[in-house]
Amino acid sequence: MSLFSKLLAMMAVVTTVTALGGLQNIFFNSSEKDLLSLYSNHQPATLFLDQSDWPGVIKAGLDLSDDFKKVTGDALPVFNYTSNICTSVHGNVNTAIIVGTLGNSSFIDSLVSSNKLNVTEIEGKWESYISQVIENPAPCIQNALVIVGSDKRGSIYGLYDVSEQIGVSPWYWFADVVPANHNEIYVSKSIVKVQGEPSVKYRGLFLNDEQPSLGGWVQAKYPEGLYNSYFVHEFYVNLFELLLRLRANLLWPAMWASMFGVDDPENQYWANYYGIVMSTSHTEPLMRATNEWTTFGNGSWDYSTNKDNIVEFWRQGIIRSKPYDNMWITGMRGFGDTPITGGVEVGLLENVITTQRELLSEYFNGTDITDIPQAWCLYKEVQAYYQEGMQVPDDITLLWVDDNYGNVRRLPVANETYRAGGAGMYYHFDYVGDPRDYKWINTISLEKTWEQMHLTYEREAKNYWILNVGDLKPLEVPIEYFFSMAYDMDSWGQINTVMNWTVAWAGREFGAYYDDVEEIADIMDLYGFYASRKKYELLNTTTYSIYNYNEAATVLEQWSNLTDRAWAVYNKLPKDVQPSFFEFILHPVVAGYTVYDIQLSAGKNNLYAGQRRNQANYLAQYVQQRFQDDANWKNEYDTLLDGKWVHMMDQTHLGYDYWQQPMRDTLPPLAYLQIGEDNLAGSMGLTVEQSEGSVPGDDQYNAVAYSNNTLVLPVLDPYTKSRYIEVFNRGIFDVFFNATPENDYVTVTPSEGVILATNTSIWNSIFLEVTVDWDNAPDGYNIDYIDISSNSSYGFFGEPQVHLPINKTSAPTNYTGFIESAQEISIEAGHFSNNVSNNDTYYVEIDRYGRTLSGVTLFPVTADSQEATDDASYLEYNFYSFTVPQYGTNITVYTSPSLNANPYRPLRYAIAVDDEEPQEIQIVIDPTDPTAMPAGWETAADDGVWIHNTTHTFDGGEHVLKLWALEPAVVFQKVIVDFGGVVPSFLGPPETYYQG
Repeated sequence: MSLFSKLLAMMAVVTTVTALGGLQNIFFNSSEKDLLSLYSNHQPATLFLDQSDWPGVIKAGLDLSDDFKKVTGDALPVFNYTSNICTSVHGNVNTAIIVGTLGNSSFIDSLVSSNKLNVTEIEGKWESYISQVIENPAPCIQNALVIVGSDKRGSIYGLYDVSEQIGVSPWYWFADVVPANHNEIYVSKSIVKVQGEPSVKYRGLFLNDEQPSLGGWVQAKYPEGLYNSYFVHEFYVNLFELLLRLRANLLWPAMWASMFGVDDPENQYWANYYGIVMSTSHTEPLMRATNEWTTFGNGSWDYSTNKDNIVEFWRQGIIRSKPYDNMWITGMRGFGDTPITGGVEVGLLENVITTQRELLSEYFNGTDITDIPQAWCLYKEVQAYYQEGMQVPDDITLLWVDDNYGNVRRLPVANETYRAGGAGMYYHFDYVGDPRDYKWINTISLEKTWEQMHLTYEREAKNYWILNVGDLKPLEVPIEYFFSMAYDMDSWGQINTVMNWTVAWAGREFGAYYDDVEEIADIMDLYGFYASRKKYELLNTTTYSIYNYNEAATVLEQWSNLTDRAWAVYNKLPKDVQPSFFEFILHPVVAGYTVYDIQLSAGKNNLYAGQRRNQANYLAQYVQQRFQDDANWKNEYDTLLDGKWVHMMDQTHLGYDYWQQPMRDTLPPLAYLQIGEDNLAGSMGLTVEQSEGSVPGDDQYNAVAYSNNTLVLPVLDPYTKSRYIEVFNRGIFDVFFNATPENDYVTVTPSEGVILATNTSIWNSIFLEVTVDWDNAPDGYNIDYIDISSNSSYGFFGEPQVHLPINKTSAPTNYTGFIESAQEISIEAGHFSNNVSNNDTYYVEIDRYGRTLSGVTLFPVTADSQEATDDASYLEYNFYSFTVPQYGTNITVYTSPSLNANPYRPLRYAIAVDDEEPQEIQIVIDPTDPTAMPAGWETAADDGVWIHNTTHTFDGGEHVLKLWALEPAVVFQKVIVDFGGVVPSFLGPPETYYQG
């Protein structure tokens, strides 16, 4: 998709959608044609609510009245009626808003029977609605905006859609979004808004891993319920409303230290009242919380030895929950989120589900068991039961799962796509467990979420999506994105629509206060791009290389720039709008930058201490200050809005030693030097890029074995801009230095300088840029010598020297492609030379997917397997090489950390250089043990890539590298051709020079 096309698509979204729920039919400008006033001159429309309708519809109607007050200062007057709408008012009404559900509102039904309202497009549909203006809907009403739902949630969504369009964010309470004031509100008379069935039938949230943050917050804010829990209905009603405003419909409640059904006897009642379908987690069958067994159960949680007591336990759960709207979780896991036994217990689990369905049939007497919503979650080892042949009734929804790190493990195949119960996905935005907990703040890439959930939807897992979110608050943006896709894949599930959605979201939340909503959207999207590279809990001092490719400094600069941009927006917002921007964007951006700065600066401190730089001590003090900044920033959250969100940032995030969270944040190890004594080899020290060593003096990392006074720079060629030498102070005397190349065609800038011993800056070093005048440099490979002289004493070691390898090579001036530089070629997958499409398949680039630029994947995701031939779709990358390694050239391909969602078609790619036979690589090798994860999975999940190598033999000159994705869901990120020059780094070498 071209940049111009993307901009056009973005403009289309901005001009047609003020909310995220579809077609716009509400306006604020009376200059638009054919409008009906819902509010002007302090005259609001009259809201009519049918008291025979669902309680949740009445509640949403009252919310709409209050939302008008938030926006205009005046609430909608509300009139309740039962049968004859005109008996509820005296006189005539010029403008009304009338809401009702088909079959639950006699007035709405009368409009249908009198042909004033056509509901054929929504009748009998799930959660659908029509919003349209009708003239003279009743003798007493001149004009009315009529909102009619196919069912109760259809009506509710129709009401909240108006709320959102007039400017009330779903997050008005949970993220303190301030609605803009409007003096006029109109609805189009000509636009009939028909909102059909959601893309995914059940769309829910799981409040899991809610300690310490969410748990501490509810304890501070709500009354204590039974059994020492604070997850009471006063908390849940706010959550129910949020879910409905987000167009979700289901909840797995908090489970760590709570029991939804008994902590507060009103919890289930209010869920049903609002219209939320309740369910329980994958480890809690038949609406009984895990903690209920330890409180009320008898004996061990072992079905093979304690069946009678467990069945009675389930029976009571059915009796308690039967009056309400539920999704019943079937199956069974071991106690405390563990396997049921040590092996694959297919027969036992089949018996469990048979018994559970017998119980449901008994207590739902007269209801066909296939009409009772049921799901079986194939979490962790449970997936193995299914793979080993466990038989599951066709009407039970198979709830597939990801690997807890956002990589889908399995999707329906073959005849599984035709099951009556369909399939769904249990997906994680936070997690507790191996390889590490991650539950502090948002580390979610919306682009990756799109790629995996689009795959999920297209491969027919679209009956039930449930999202694991932990503390809720730090994940507001990705939560809403997930639900937007689940509700309307046609709008938000298409290729490269992430930024369209983010711009629309930013416009809704801040467009009334800040003109450049694209800037806000870009900051938010870039944040997810940076944060998803490595979870904060997995980040350490050596994740990014300090001395190779300037990687750590580049990453920190990216975070610093993003932070500056976020502050710039924040400072221009009105004071009452700043809290919501703080919660959504500023807090995570600044918090993320702070943690990155702590970890990478601590890594730099350790490197500098090894090089005996004075900077190490100052850097240690800087890291300690940043550690305090981290605590201060948490306090900003705690004290925001008079402590409204106190404890919400209690989650520890520094000092992980294994999978579990640390009990207290701790700094990474820091090193200090004895600052009162001079270095044995003198006060001047120097290093070069791609080296841990320093000279003069003994150093284990120095590159030349015969002399500890010599360092060797990486090779410099015409396609590398420059190299650098860094000079620093490592003693008690000020250093005056000069850098003198042996040959005139080499330039060092600056060539002299002063570094004070007492300078306390962490940047107290000087970078010397080394460049070559290629017109005057000799051809071929040569070495230049750069002398670094100074006033410093060198003890027993003598004056240091730097060697500069120079390789003057050149490709033809008319060549177009990547050119070898420093014995390597690094290519972003999205920068292909040719994108060849065949057999109704094609490659698409996913912007900001992965770690460095983008991802390239094969579409459609339902395509058949490919062969590595010219008749298939493939990518070409032109490159020019000079080096011919003796034992062949290694080519590394980075792909997304996706798993074999179709076990019969494992993820594979093929690679070839020029006309050689393509080599096929299976990215993921599934283990023979069905309960185990693939070898290397932890590293791939941690780092966000699978990395595979192949060896190729070719001469120097022009070449074409070909890549085939042999299966959809392979996402290429980067290709590295290593002629011997690649050095270790997290992100891989930066992209090399492209000519053309």
